[in-house]
Amino acid sequence: MSSIQIIVGSMLGGTEYVAEACEETLKELDHHVDIHLKPDLQNVINNTFPTNNEQNNSDNLTKNPLWIVCTSTHGAGDYPDNIKQFVSDLSNCDQDLSTVSFLTIGIGDSSYDTFCKAAMDLSKLLISMGCNELTPIKTFDMSEDIDPEDLAQQWISTNIDLL
Repeated sequence: MSSIQIIVGSMLGGTEYVAEACEETLKELDHHVDIHLKPDLQNVINNTFPTNNEQNNSDNLTKNPLWIVCTSTHGAGDYPDNIKQFVSDLSNCDQDLSTVSFLTIGIGDSSYDTFCKAAMDLSKLLISMGCNELTPIKTFDMSEDIDPEDLAQQWISTNIDLL
C-alpha cells in the first residue's frame, strides 16, 4: 500500500474526471489516495511527509511518496488557473523533494501546437526539483480519445508495478 497525492490542474472540469477515475482505481488497489482539486503545495507536502505522530499512525506510508500530476493546458500553453499558485510555490520551494516519485498525465487536444505543454512543463519542473519521474508523461488527446477516464484507469492498472 502506498500513499499517493493526485495533483489536479483543470479549467473546465474534464481533467478532474480523469483524476477521480485514477483515484477510484488506486483505492480499489488498496492505496491511500489524497486528491487535490485546488492544489496547495504546503498541503501536498504535509500529506506527503506527515509529522512523526501521524507517520507512526500511517504504517510508514511515506517511505516511497508518489505524486500523480493530472493537468490540462490552457490558452497558449498555460497552466490552468487552479494550479498556477502550486507551480509558483513549487518553483520557489527549498524543501528536499528527492524522495518523491511522480507520474504525469497530460490532457489536451493535439490540434493545438501546445498539446499537453503544461503537463510537460510541470514534469520538467518536478525533475529539476529532484523528484523521480517513474515513467514518461502519459497524454490523452481529447480530439481522439473517447473515454479518457477509462483509458487512465487502464493505464494506472497496467503500470501499478511502478507504484
